[in-house]
Amino acid sequence: MENGNKTIAIAGLGKIALDQHVPAIANTGGFRLAATLSRNSSLEDTPGFSTWETLRTTGPRLDALAICTPPQVRMELAYLALGASLDVLLEKPPAATVAEILALKAAAKRQGRVLFASWHSRHARAVPAATAWLADKKIRKITVTWRENVRQWHPGQSWIWQPGGLGVFDPGINALSILTAILPPPLVAGLHVTTADLEVPENCATPIAARLTLTAPGGLEASADFDFRQTGIQTWSIDIETDSGHLALQAGGADLLLDGQPQANDPNRGSEYEELYRHFARLVQSRRSDVDISPLVLVADAFLLGRQIPTEAFHD
Repeated sequence: MENGNKTIAIAGLGKIALDQHVPAIANTGGFRLAATLSRNSSLEDTPGFSTWETLRTTGPRLDALAICTPPQVRMELAYLALGASLDVLLEKPPAATVAEILALKAAAKRQGRVLFASWHSRHARAVPAATAWLADKKIRKITVTWRENVRQWHPGQSWIWQPGGLGVFDPGINALSILTAILPPPLVAGLHVTTADLEVPENCATPIAARLTLTAPGGLEASADFDFRQTGIQTWSIDIETDSGHLALQAGGADLLLDGQPQANDPNRGSEYEELYRHFARLVQSRRSDVDISPLVLVADAFLLGRQIPTEAFHD
């Protein structure tokens, strides 16, 4: 079967699925959207099912499933999909805990299925060029600033404030996914959190803001400032000082500046999610999984080391 004929269903029709996954599938051609799985939503002209059982018993034949549900319920559905001989794409974060994604990785290997723990920000336009430029540089200092308005990007998503929802680390993990992609592998292998201050609203289980310090062998200094309360212009930037100059990734990885000078992007690259689905199609074709958990490990360690600072209640 040609890769373009692969059928895929989307589980969870929330904002990210409707804004990104549906158009990316339509635009890339690696898959055909054959069904959706959602308790409360559906798409016009696409068969919709409210339970896994009805999808499997009365739905179309499927090759793959893209799981876009809140992370707290991804593991069970991913297990079912792998057991039904489907290849699986997991929206980030891939699971609610490190143990869950490791268990899914092992299950995919046992079943002989492809598992893709997707990190969409790694597919931003300027990330490949940043990776190439940093490959032979000595990195001295890293500053990550990821501040956005939760009411704009996650309206009404109460799950994000519940255990396993990550709070401000839901966007913050995007920055960490880029960082662990662009740094040379020896640095990534040693990168770890040393301190974490977590501002937690009095009515929430997860932080609305976080400040981290990180280090790696060789004396690397890194800091990250995550905040869900920014209004106006949103800030998604990574600044890296090296022995050969300054690199800045801005707009969530879309724009690259070297010593303040904007660099041209590859005109052939699509959107983050288009590139993500192209990568998934290549994985399916070559029967390879891609399950990098390094961003989730850093977040888990921030929670383990974090000093909780109570702050005022959050109301959407």
